[in-house]
Amino acid sequence: MIRFHRVCFHRASLSPLCHLSPPSASPKLSTLRCARGRRFMTSRSASRLSCLAPVSPGGGEDGGGSSSNVSASVSATATEDDELALGTGYRLPPPEIRDIVDAPPVPALSFSPHRDKILFLKRRALPPLADLARPEEKLAGVRIDGYCNTRSRMSFYTGLGIHQLLPDGTLSPEKEITGIPDGGKINYVTWSNDGKHMAFSIRIDEDGNSSKPIVWVADVDTGEARPLFKSEDIYLNTIFESFVWIDDSTLLVSTIPSSRGEPPKKPLVPPGPKTLSNEKSDVVQVRTFQDLLKDEYDADLFDYYATSQLVLASLDGTAKEVGPPAVYTSLDPSTDHKYLLVSSLHRPYSFIVPCGRFPKKVEVWTADGKFVRQLCDLPLAEDIPIASNSVRKGMRSINWRADKPSTLYWAETQDGGDAKVEVSPRDIVYMQSAEPLAGEEPEVLHKLDLRYGGISWCDDTLALVYESWYKTRRTRTWVISPGSNDVSPRILFDRSSEDVYSDPGSTMLRRTAAGAYVIAKIKKENDESTYVLLNGRGATPQGNVPFLDLFDINTGNKERIWESDKEKYYERVVALMSDQKEGDLRMEELKILTSKESKTENTQYFLQLWPDRKVQQITNFPHPYPQLASLQKEMIRYQRKDGVQLTATLYLPPGYDPSKDGPLPCLFWSYPGEFKSKDAASQVRGSPNEFAGIGSTSALLWLARRYQSFSNSLLFKSPGVYFVELLYLLLALYHMGSFALCRFAILSGPTIPIIGEGDEEANDRYVEQLVASAEAAVDEVVRRGVAHPSKIAVGGHSYGAFMTANLLAHAPQLFSCGIARSGAYNRTLTPFGFQNEDRTLWEATNVYVEMSPFMSADKIKKPILLIHGEEDNNPGTLTMQSDRFFNALKGHGALCRLVILPHESHGYSARESIMHVLWETDRWLQKYCVPNTSDADSSPDQSKEISDSADRVATATGGGNPEFEDHSKLRRSLLW
Repeated sequence: MIRFHRVCFHRASLSPLCHLSPPSASPKLSTLRCARGRRFMTSRSASRLSCLAPVSPGGGEDGGGSSSNVSASVSATATEDDELALGTGYRLPPPEIRDIVDAPPVPALSFSPHRDKILFLKRRALPPLADLARPEEKLAGVRIDGYCNTRSRMSFYTGLGIHQLLPDGTLSPEKEITGIPDGGKINYVTWSNDGKHMAFSIRIDEDGNSSKPIVWVADVDTGEARPLFKSEDIYLNTIFESFVWIDDSTLLVSTIPSSRGEPPKKPLVPPGPKTLSNEKSDVVQVRTFQDLLKDEYDADLFDYYATSQLVLASLDGTAKEVGPPAVYTSLDPSTDHKYLLVSSLHRPYSFIVPCGRFPKKVEVWTADGKFVRQLCDLPLAEDIPIASNSVRKGMRSINWRADKPSTLYWAETQDGGDAKVEVSPRDIVYMQSAEPLAGEEPEVLHKLDLRYGGISWCDDTLALVYESWYKTRRTRTWVISPGSNDVSPRILFDRSSEDVYSDPGSTMLRRTAAGAYVIAKIKKENDESTYVLLNGRGATPQGNVPFLDLFDINTGNKERIWESDKEKYYERVVALMSDQKEGDLRMEELKILTSKESKTENTQYFLQLWPDRKVQQITNFPHPYPQLASLQKEMIRYQRKDGVQLTATLYLPPGYDPSKDGPLPCLFWSYPGEFKSKDAASQVRGSPNEFAGIGSTSALLWLARRYQSFSNSLLFKSPGVYFVELLYLLLALYHMGSFALCRFAILSGPTIPIIGEGDEEANDRYVEQLVASAEAAVDEVVRRGVAHPSKIAVGGHSYGAFMTANLLAHAPQLFSCGIARSGAYNRTLTPFGFQNEDRTLWEATNVYVEMSPFMSADKIKKPILLIHGEEDNNPGTLTMQSDRFFNALKGHGALCRLVILPHESHGYSARESIMHVLWETDRWLQKYCVPNTSDADSSPDQSKEISDSADRVATATGGGNPEFEDHSKLRRSLLW
């Protein structure tokens, strides 16, 4: 006698749900059991429909299977199905999702200094988990691959190809860079200033490990590559720096000291206890940093891996060591290539802050490595206040002027680095030559009342200085004349950084012969005015319309010389291409690089040439996922109950028609943001015409999701059973209405503004505004008829995961289930601030508690899937956050599942991990979103009709057939 149970096949596979991938390094899974020892089951109507949703993509990657697998799958009960989901091994999502994720990535592009060549940097798809599983040291906020002496988890390029940019805008055939070892992993690709050579590093695999990186150089004309050093024993140390071009034929390389021995060994017996002291009663507040030094052994290990020996190397192979071994963190040649700005870290180190706050020494050297002078030696900075805009004391942002030879500039705080201190000026910008005369003091360039944010240089008559203040969102741009003390600075722009509609754009820069970037001055024929180019995103209530303005820096008058198409395409200015000559650029010779895309057409690059505005297309990349080429995208607007205008991007699957197909299950994926005003929060950001870029864990992957063919469910030995299953499917389809419910609508990035106007802090009403925003979004997609009100799932990553848990706790009526990835759920574990909250737990106790979904675990009744990387290094989102939240949920009987991904950090990168995350997400959606129906979904009459239909089918097929002697069991199976 055959019993009917749920059958879950993938459309392209006959493998059963229990088929598992090899169990090595499997994700850790936890699922809550109900009090009676049974798995949680949904309502009768929900479980009735769930048989139509495939839970598993099947077994191996090839999707193969056997007839014995079919029999095994038929005999699996619903409860066994849940048990099997707890098994070990990585799983694969359905092929329609997997194919998009595995699609080869488009190469990265790099233009030569003279803009006459384009380098295509080829990339692989997702890395294997074995790359992440390599041993790594976690030291001072840095993760180090000790075998390679590099940062761990490094991505890389797999090949390099050069195309000549021809006069008509087309590309010549590719010239491949040859000589690179097979399987070579390429990083740090840079052009020499004259564009004749490229330098890069290469690692190769050795016995399952990547070798230490070696510097290679390539001749651009011939395409031939070779190692830079004659010796095979000179390796790069890339923990902080790699190499820089000093001139067209010389590089300064950060290498592993040749005298370095084996790594220090951890003593079996520690020399003493670890002691932290604050006997001076200093106020030291720090965020929840991770991967910090733990003891003196860690400090020794940090020194071992981070210490470099600098080597000057010429293209002819000659090399010499310069300077002593040290922990060098940056190497910056002056614009005239005569000096070097060298930064390094030194002891005493800290156990409570990462290496960016360690004592820091900044020195000036000659280009051949001789010490000139020390600019500063900054002490350990453990006491930087947590308030936004707080900074380190002393000299900071030390750089070379881009428009002058050997001239330094920097900023120094006047408020002790504490943003809560009221003082004027708050920052002073200084300037000084590399080798000042005896007694020559730094020159005060500009004084600022907000926090210094950088300088764009042009020449002695023009530079732009930026300042901002987060609390008020104020941002200002000053015009100064660096070479004229008698010209007073003046404000060019003074606006709110939140007000995207008023954003005038940013000045375009041109590349100088020295390789620096300065403001491009534009000259019009018979016009002596000084013009610059403003490249803006062009935010409007209808979406972004990027532009390029010719702006008179003196009068403020502007002329729009280019604007994106508004109807179908989204275009933007990428780079200035007519900057090979020194001095001002002539308007009639202007050439810019633009990108162009639409909702369904992927990004391509074009040249725009003046004066006739000729357009030349230079790339023709294939569509990365042609199966979604006809997806539907719309930027929708709606209103929150407090009057705030909200925006979201609504994606619908290809061919979907709400009038014919009815509402779909919907995935709501978002990330909250803080604002100081309702007007700014109401502004539209983004374009309705942007191409739908789909990342490896994007919610948009579910636009490709579809159910298996029902023929896969009709694999039974008995013709009688086949006939019964067919009748059951017809019955189910009759009551479901159509196949449309198997596809998904995606509500991507619905704005969740958390607003704190005036003296109010945004998080004072976090939950209230979060729920109001979600309600408005859900109401809108339901009103449009594209989303089924009881089939809406909510999800997010990081702060979006925090949002997800809060919405399930405080607005459970809106969502059928939730998916929360790498979140923080208990704000008492981040007591000295989080996100943009700079009050401490003790200053805003109620806010911390009320915002924490951990404190509302007893209110969460909807299914929630928690996913977290086991090695999360993001401040605040420790893996422990998900562990403890899961235990809190389990302790209150919530339906929940926790997946811990071995070796993964805050974002997931290994193919096995990503595929498993997608499988888990798909399983959750198919189980708790697609089949979900509320009690109101069917009336008593409808329920009776379904029951009667099942009874008729059971009677008609069971009579006289020994396989259906148990009429009641058959009837129950049909109802289920």
